[in-house]
Amino acid sequence: MSNQVKDTVYKLLSVIDSETQIRKYLKRFSSDEGLKFAVIKVGGKILKDEMAHLVASLSFLKQVGLTPIVVHGAGPQLNKKLEQQNITTKFVDGQRVTTPKVLKAAREVFIEENHHLTSTLKEAGVDATSFYSGIFNCELLGEEQLGLVGDIVSVEVEQLLKAVAKGRIPVVSPLGETEQGQIVNVNADAATFSLAKAIEPYKIIFLTETGGVLDQHNKIIPNISIVNHYDYLIQQSWVHSGMKLKLEMIKSILQALPSATSVSITKPELLAKELFTDRGSGTLVNMGERALVADSWDEIDTKRFAQLIESSFGKELCADYFNSLPLYKVYVTECYRAAIVLSGSSDKPYLDKFVVSHKAKGEGIGRALWDKVTRKHRQLFWRANVNNPINKFYAAVADGFIKSGQWRVYWNGINSYQDIQQCVEEASIKPETLLPAGGQDVH
Repeated sequence: MSNQVKDTVYKLLSVIDSETQIRKYLKRFSSDEGLKFAVIKVGGKILKDEMAHLVASLSFLKQVGLTPIVVHGAGPQLNKKLEQQNITTKFVDGQRVTTPKVLKAAREVFIEENHHLTSTLKEAGVDATSFYSGIFNCELLGEEQLGLVGDIVSVEVEQLLKAVAKGRIPVVSPLGETEQGQIVNVNADAATFSLAKAIEPYKIIFLTETGGVLDQHNKIIPNISIVNHYDYLIQQSWVHSGMKLKLEMIKSILQALPSATSVSITKPELLAKELFTDRGSGTLVNMGERALVADSWDEIDTKRFAQLIESSFGKELCADYFNSLPLYKVYVTECYRAAIVLSGSSDKPYLDKFVVSHKAKGEGIGRALWDKVTRKHRQLFWRANVNNPINKFYAAVADGFIKSGQWRVYWNGINSYQDIQQCVEEASIKPETLLPAGGQDVH
């Protein structure tokens, strides 16, 4: 391993909060067969500009015993070659129209980029194997309009899984063949999703230069739940072209795969943080869980709710919690893995509980529920013990906070000084509803 790769692997390790977290995620990512960790899509710009980071990230995964399958694109490289050869090209609905001349150039570029990545990996001490034929069986996708572009009808995975079983990273080019033996150009994202559908990996990862899905302020959206966010996102003007197409494909593939599957979009140098920390680094997309909304405990399975609270906090709910709390709304995900309880009035509700089960942490379920509730209730206030680890998150999402005794009191959407003062006083004197047990107190 080169010194540059060693330095980058060290940086990757430095972003991981604890050994406990890496062990938790390693256990989660390791399937029974040990063959289906992840399919990683690498764009052409990453191959062109961030090869060192990419190789370091893949080296890191190998160091911790994980072998992904890599699918690469090469759009910028192909554009350059076509320009050098004075070959004009155009796109229809995001697909490159592929004439025989374009296909010849594409084959040369894909094979060259494939060999460049595999040889660079081998130089870094990572075993890798090239695959640029025999993987994607295709039909022509509208020959008259698109030319030699393939629509994938099936995927040959046997050789890929054999390579993974031997600890070799398969590097796959987006080229397919028709039943008649015609080589065809395949969209690399479509190739990634078809491969994922055939293998059913735990993770599908896109390494991009943006590092995630960007909102209207060009900030990364950390979590997207298909059931809770997709309809809203797809209608936004700032979600368009390639990202809109990618979200549509992500929705389609997640609906077809087991519920535990998720898609991560991140940068190569932040891959370890995305995979092995609860807070992640890019955008995590999963199906998510629908939230049950109730304004009475009669509509909630209070036994399951209490189990969620007590197992997550390591404390017991007060015996009269359900009778004494002036409940306003309770939000619980359908599998009872995350919940938010609001008490008091509809004017400025008090956030009495926010809980995410240990197993659901890092899946984006808690953040999805938080976003849903805070979009619905613009004015909120809540408290957390000054030593609570979640304070960093609360400080990032709250409009303000103030320390009051053993508590930090937070608020959102409340602007007048008198209202804030009243909320701080009210939050500070609320009785504790979790029996102290020597651990952290959350609310």
